[in-house]
Amino acid sequence: MTDAAVPLLEARGITRLFGSFAANRDVSLAIRAGERHALLGENGAGKSTLVKMIYGVLAPSAGEFRWEGRAVEIASPAAARDMGIGMVFQHFNLFDALTVAENIALALPGERMRGLGARIAEVSRAYGLAIDPNRAVHSLSAGEKQRVEIIRCLLQAPRLLIMDEPTSVLTPQEGALLFATLRRLSDEGVAILYISHKLDEVRALCEAATVLRAGEVVAECDPRAVSSAEIAALMVGRDVAQVGRADGAAAGPVRLAIRSLSLPAPSQFGTALHEVSLDVRGGEILGIAGVAGEGQSELMQALIGERRAPRPEAIAVDGRAVGHLGPDARRLAGAAFVPEERAGHAAVPEMGLPENVLLSHHRAERLSGPAGWIRAGRTAAWAARVRTAFDVRAGGAHPRAGSLSGGNLQKFVVGREILREPGVLVVNQPTWGVDPGAAVVIRQALIDLARRGAAVLVISQDLEELFAIADRVAVIHTGRLSAPRPVGELDAETVGLLMGGADPGADRDDRHPAEAHA
Repeated sequence: MTDAAVPLLEARGITRLFGSFAANRDVSLAIRAGERHALLGENGAGKSTLVKMIYGVLAPSAGEFRWEGRAVEIASPAAARDMGIGMVFQHFNLFDALTVAENIALALPGERMRGLGARIAEVSRAYGLAIDPNRAVHSLSAGEKQRVEIIRCLLQAPRLLIMDEPTSVLTPQEGALLFATLRRLSDEGVAILYISHKLDEVRALCEAATVLRAGEVVAECDPRAVSSAEIAALMVGRDVAQVGRADGAAAGPVRLAIRSLSLPAPSQFGTALHEVSLDVRGGEILGIAGVAGEGQSELMQALIGERRAPRPEAIAVDGRAVGHLGPDARRLAGAAFVPEERAGHAAVPEMGLPENVLLSHHRAERLSGPAGWIRAGRTAAWAARVRTAFDVRAGGAHPRAGSLSGGNLQKFVVGREILREPGVLVVNQPTWGVDPGAAVVIRQALIDLARRGAAVLVISQDLEELFAIADRVAVIHTGRLSAPRPVGELDAETVGLLMGGADPGADRDDRHPAEAHA
């Protein structure tokens, strides 16, 4: 047998048990040098557990791994890196208080800080992942944090690169640059194990795929030879429905109004907001597109109330000025929020699901009822209701939020807010890192909430998502918002140009938003 015929990495009969639950059962796959191999499956199928074993975070309960034909024990992430295995996690493993360079240095023992900044800048330029090595991580958007994770991994010169949902917070343009990088790496002999729920990009990038369902391998295929619908059916075990929506927004009253909202940048690396004005009417979904770091996070902070507006009337919910109020008071006014980062911002990983319900429901009058509501354990009942309504899969009666897969936690935090029946819902990246079936559940729930009269504002870098669910779309660029336009008047090319800063104000209506809708 020649060396070229020996897999770089082979998994043989891998099983991982958590008590009596088998997260993986008898999983076998082989990845060869230079191969771009997709690992697919719905949320909770066992993908993350498998790659954590490959990366040395977990140990298999049975089975073995082989590296270039030799049986190996991958005892730790450090051992995996020494072998040549690198991993970009879906949830960022970064210290917010440290700079980009300091975070990267932690993964590169012996690296001298003096020259590291230059190496980071060089790699970031070469691979189209621009980042300032001296920026504090807490000042970065989610997309920028993803770039740090990728650069940190590339600096380790891996022979096998594992990527868990790498484009989930990247724009199409950023994703195209990443694909060019991955193709170049594979041409150089680096094997890519690629996890994604974006099946079109899997078909465009990968040449082999292994599909998991309920912890077991159910199919192997060449994704280039089958359709996205066929792959989705293999993942979930059935045909995946599409979202259904009525064309055109209902002519309801303005429920969320933003009036000339300007805020300075929260830090020297943040983005200032400039005269942002917007109306979202009951019965409609309004989408905001944009490249990561163009003001989405700052706008979300302002809408939640984490940063107060300079004038109370700058933000209004159902006609009530709330710009000077904090998150709890805005919830009492009928608003609900789903921030971009589900683990750490939308939910506390160390807390159980009932306690995470309490985080956003403890001041919601219509849900809290009498003072004894919380003491009576209703949070547990509410968490169970969310799990049932949104098919949130987790072990045990009251699992910790951190024990859920990324997609299941996303379904939980979205469902937690939607089941409150808010008059206004603001959600940032609603289907980040979720499988096709779960994405349909979330998107349909947003559409149905709007149909019941709510005003829904969706901030998303997924243009396909916005075209599927939004009635109107605006674009944010350098903290400025373009005039919203009906989705039927737009295409991906037009929105992409606006996202890139090509004359973002060309179609701006000079009238007050309320007059423009009259």
